Amino acid sequence: MNALTASTSRSVPTLAVALALTAVYLIWGSTYLGIRFALESGLPPLLMAGTRFIIAGGLMFVVLRLRGEATPTRAQWLNTAVMGALLLGLGNGLVTIAQQWVSSGLAAVAVASAPLWMALFSAMRGQHPNRLEWCGLAAGFAGVLWLNAGGTLGGQPQGLVALLIAAVAWSFGSIWSRGRDLPSPFMTAAAQMLCGGVLMLVAGFALGERFDGWPAAKGVLSVGYLIVFGSIIGFSAYIWLLHHVRPALAGSYAYVNPAIAVVLGGWLANEHFSTSDLGAMAVILVGVVAITMAKARAKPAPKPTSDESTA
Repeated sequence: MNALTASTSRSVPTLAVALALTAVYLIWGSTYLGIRFALESGLPPLLMAGTRFIIAGGLMFVVLRLRGEATPTRAQWLNTAVMGALLLGLGNGLVTIAQQWVSSGLAAVAVASAPLWMALFSAMRGQHPNRLEWCGLAAGFAGVLWLNAGGTLGGQPQGLVALLIAAVAWSFGSIWSRGRDLPSPFMTAAAQMLCGGVLMLVAGFALGERFDGWPAAKGVLSVGYLIVFGSIIGFSAYIWLLHHVRPALAGSYAYVNPAIAVVLGGWLANEHFSTSDLGAMAVILVGVVAITMAKARAKPAPKPTSDESTA
């Protein structure tokens, strides 16, 4: 497996790091609103998401091949297909389905809980959390229970189930991918998007989804934004950060994106949140921050892969 080497380089301009972080924070935080706008234009969730990732993955694959990147081996295609099924098919696909019933801000918070599940799955593999991580897990899962039981999300059981499965699938897929035979990080992302996109199209058609004519301009622009900015530019900025800054800083999007999503949802989509919702969000993010800080203080962990590539 060709893992990324995340290291801090003295030659990296501070402005470049700031611009890359801004791109990841703003772009990935805004993708949830982009998904909502695409759905509001009448696009079916799985067919829309599948089309998005096939186009984005296909463009990346062609560019990488033109630059001399090797095509994944048969074993690597199999591994990226599993990642695509877990991270995209169940992860992003169910988030997209859930946004038919829940706000973009709440969907972002559910995805932000992924580090909690990842820490739990890591513990099951023998990588036991330290004291600070246990505190983060306790706080984070308390927030998840609070959000599901007392907030706006509690009144939408179908959205609740979809978001919970999405976060668990994304986290399990991330842990499962560690140590697997994978191509280079960018090629892994491209192959993962292609495989996941195909699976979502198959699932969408099997569930009866259909494209009813050409979508409105709002839908076309939203999908275009998700392809170019969310899947290509945002991910490229994230990969660049993994090469040049500490993993904890690169992964800080997990607790910044929900805040961006909530602000944009309230500003551009008139989304409303109860006091209970906001309180639960804050508790979840406290847990995620605690886990991130604990990992930053711990001894070097296995090098990060591109398993968190598809916001």
